[in-house]
Order: sequence, then C-alpha cells, then structure tokens
Amino acid sequence: MATKKKVSKKKQSGRKSSGTGRAVKNMSITELQNELRIREREVGKLQRKREKMYAQIAEIDTALAAYGALGSSGAVLRRPRNEKNLVDSLLDTLNGKTMSVTDATRAVQEDGYMTTAANFRTIVNQALIREKKKFKKISRGQYTAR
Repeated sequence: MATKKKVSKKKQSGRKSSGTGRAVKNMSITELQNELRIREREVGKLQRKREKMYAQIAEIDTALAAYGALGSSGAVLRRPRNEKNLVDSLLDTLNGKTMSVTDATRAVQEDGYMTTAANFRTIVNQALIREKKKFKKISRGQYTAR
C-alpha cells in the first residue's frame, strides 16, 4: 500500500516565511517584524525578476518588429482569415478570364484574399497546377477557370 506524504500548509501556499510554523496570531511582535522583513525581501526579488522579464519582452518585441511581425497595436501578427479558401477565390477571379500566374496572384489579392506569405505566387501556381478539375491550362503559365 502506498504511503501518503504529509504536505505542510507552508509548502502548499508556495510562500517563504520565517519557518516558525506558528500561526500569525500566536507570533510575538519581534517574530511578526521578522516575517514582514522576509516578505518585503521576497517582494523586492519578485519585482526585480519582473523588471528583467519586461526587458526581455521588450527585446523580443524589437526583434519581431524588425521582421515585420508586429502590428501597429504591438500585437503579434497572426495568419489572416479569409472567407473563402485560395482555390475558391481563384475560381471567382479567373471565371471567364485567362491570366498568367503573376496576374492571377495580383488579382486574387485585389479581390480581397489576404496572405502574409512571402512566396504567395508559388502557392498560387501550385494551386492552379494541383486543381486540374477546376482550372484549365491554356498555354505555358496561362490559366482559366473551367
């Protein structure tokens, strides 16, 4: 049978104290003053640790901003949400038109498709090649919707 370990209330609360283990109401004035000094030191340590973390966050924010990954509000940019997926957006854009991959890329973005991809033209090209049932290749690099 497994034995249970007894955990003191001091360990459960996670705070450091003078270690007397006595209730505050049973402490003398001197013991209370010592407890206050211990707690004040802990608060000081935590405040210094907090300031170091804020400095680290500021460094990270600066690095993110250098990569263009921070919005104007300081929030990290997330992948944009589109109402339609890329294939459906391309179908709407190419319906009744023949376009090059570059023109289709530009047109689908002008029609409201949002992306943060640095290689979006390549992604569009792959979608046009992959979806043979939806897009027809007219000539080299020229596509239309079926």
